[in-house]
Amino acid sequence: MEKILPPLAERMRPHTLDDYIGQEHLVGPDCILRRMIESGKVASFILWGPPGVGKTTLARIIANTTKSPFYTLSAVSAGVKDVREVIDRCAADARSMFSQGRPILFIDEIHRFSKSQQDSLLGAVESGIVTLIGATTENPSFEVIRPLLSRAQVYTLRPLEASQLQMLLDQTLNNDEVLSKRPIDVQQTDALFRFAGGDARKMLNILELLEQSTPAGETMVINDKVVTERLQENPAAYDKQGEMHYDIISAFIKSMRGSDPDAAVYWLARMIAGGEDPEFIARRMVILAAEDIGLANPNALLLANTTFDVIRKIGMPEGRIPLAECAVYLATSPKSNSAYMAIDRALATVKSTGDLPVPLHLRNAPTSLMKDMGYGHDYKYAHDYPGNFVRQQFLPDSITTQQFWKPCDNSAEQRLADLQNARWGKKNRP
Repeated sequence: MEKILPPLAERMRPHTLDDYIGQEHLVGPDCILRRMIESGKVASFILWGPPGVGKTTLARIIANTTKSPFYTLSAVSAGVKDVREVIDRCAADARSMFSQGRPILFIDEIHRFSKSQQDSLLGAVESGIVTLIGATTENPSFEVIRPLLSRAQVYTLRPLEASQLQMLLDQTLNNDEVLSKRPIDVQQTDALFRFAGGDARKMLNILELLEQSTPAGETMVINDKVVTERLQENPAAYDKQGEMHYDIISAFIKSMRGSDPDAAVYWLARMIAGGEDPEFIARRMVILAAEDIGLANPNALLLANTTFDVIRKIGMPEGRIPLAECAVYLATSPKSNSAYMAIDRALATVKSTGDLPVPLHLRNAPTSLMKDMGYGHDYKYAHDYPGNFVRQQFLPDSITTQQFWKPCDNSAEQRLADLQNARWGKKNRP
């Protein structure tokens, strides 16, 4: 009977950090996760990054290296009952005299867990019954409840670069039990790496497709023409969570930023037809409304946020209508990134100047001692003055002339700029 092999991506899954490719900022020499693994003291954390960059693999390596009991749940199929059953087993392992380490609970796609499911994890994580490792392709700030985030550090994983994909390709062709025995002619890798889109699993799936579509005994050729033709013949080889996910959302955002409603609706349709998560689309429109439209049309953020709420209430296919309405509105709105640039300038100043003291007249003075020390002294309450405005210093002493917000050239912000000039004068500061 012919031996049934697991898929190539599973055959090439590394089992040690030495074989792990990518994420040097986390697992490189003296980096945070490597130090944690080598010390054997693993704290709860969440791995955030695109598909195929090694989130699940890293969790398994940690469990193997620390000799810890390892449990895994998929947020797609697990319910609260499943979570509690696994936690009970973890608690039993933690009490066992034979346990070599705290049990690790790996939850794939943790962003799909409901609030109640995430709540059910809190007690076990806080009490130390289990070390939680979550994996998500979505921003944890939006999808993971705050109490759980406060108990788990978030580490960001990056798409693999071309040099790292080359390392994986060489490793696969030399070591895989199937490909290492076949004659292979690697002529070009540009298309292979481009279609992989930084996703190791996707590249291995493409290699497997090439191998399976090459007759036994013939040389397996890897070049741009062959890769493109085979993928076009086999659309299932594409992964909407890989190249499609990131390239098309990029085109969608850039079309709205570039004020092209037709292109925005087209790319929106591509995502909807491809089964993209509508909440992901709506969330990106909320970000664009703040980052790229901002003060030029503050209503854009309100509409984008409302669209996000509506999508959660009605779902698809009806959700395509408010998504399209919002996309057209954002694309046709005037654009400004002044608020986005202002906060980045302010953050840069904070980084370079440190924790500058708050001027005394702006400090809160809840006790008599603080009042005696000058806290709140000479503060001018704006509503006591004509037009609800009076000039006084609000920035720390050493940066009083800094200007972080610089209005863009649109009618809404020019009106705001005129008002600020009338209040503060040309220097925009007291």
